[in-house]
Amino acid sequence: MSNLPVSRRPAIAITCGEPAGVGPEISIRAAWAMRNEVNCILLGDAAFLALTASLIDPEIRLAALSLQAVRNNGLPHFGPGRLAVIDIPTVNNVIPGVLDKENGRSVLATLDAAVEGVAAGWFGAMVTAPLQKSTINDAGVAFSGHTEYLAEKTNTPQVVMMLAGEPGHGEPTLRVALATTHLPLKDVSAAITLDSLAVTFDIIQADLQQKFGIATPRILVTGLNPHAGEGGYLGREEIDVIAPAIAAAQARGIDARGPYPADTLFQHKYLADADCVLAMYHDQGLPVLKYATFGRGINITLGLPLIRTSVDHGTALDLAAQGLGLADCHSMEQALQTALDMLRASTPTRA
Repeated sequence: MSNLPVSRRPAIAITCGEPAGVGPEISIRAAWAMRNEVNCILLGDAAFLALTASLIDPEIRLAALSLQAVRNNGLPHFGPGRLAVIDIPTVNNVIPGVLDKENGRSVLATLDAAVEGVAAGWFGAMVTAPLQKSTINDAGVAFSGHTEYLAEKTNTPQVVMMLAGEPGHGEPTLRVALATTHLPLKDVSAAITLDSLAVTFDIIQADLQQKFGIATPRILVTGLNPHAGEGGYLGREEIDVIAPAIAAAQARGIDARGPYPADTLFQHKYLADADCVLAMYHDQGLPVLKYATFGRGINITLGLPLIRTSVDHGTALDLAAQGLGLADCHSMEQALQTALDMLRASTPTRA
């Protein structure tokens, strides 16, 4: 691990997610592991994070900051011996493994502060630990996920959810983007339109070029129906929507190919030269990726005016209830590393 000068370590915000889950632990562990390369700023309840850090390793030092102080004076740059925490207190004391709807709004407040901080230039990117959707909804806020919330907060009309990871055994990085995200299966077909796919292709192309440094991305596209519709016998979405959208993307200079049957596309002989697979819905593409990369995979939101990465797993309340030391922080470390890589690869206007 390199030891960069304090001034050259980019600042990245880490929202610690559901406080009763594994988010606080994996956030602290990942931030501490990468402290020599990244100025990690944790966003969450400072008292609870300090207690958690002391139990993980007494050598971990946290420095609490108020959000108002950062607004007034900017973000101080501590050396790698301390992790900064922007204090966003919970309403009630946190009990690991036990959800509390009264703390739901404080979780959203960490996201709001991270978005504000990127826009203000405090942070170059944001990394999010897992949160519990039910707790936020129980708190009285309609919430379907990080992806949709961040799109709304940044006034972004359409974003693309992409998961990525390295399967191992020398396989190249697998990236799977989604044409639709958190929708009931019965609503997927109607949500796949020529216009929505056109924007999706443009977002994938732009972000793979500008945030990943891939000059000419190759995108493989699944069909919606079994066997990609089998010539119309199993559905016409491929004929009427997906294939025309691919052709239109190709006409705009995007190297998109398909539609391919999803059950056979995820093979090395097809993926070896691909930079991304575009799947039509959540459980078409993500089970394959998570099976191949779980614990090493990450979630990336494309199309935002900021860099956002996250882990590929949930809050793991059962592990949190059993105590510290059981959660695997590799996905969080990879999310932080990917955010750093994207920040370095981005053009100056996107960094």
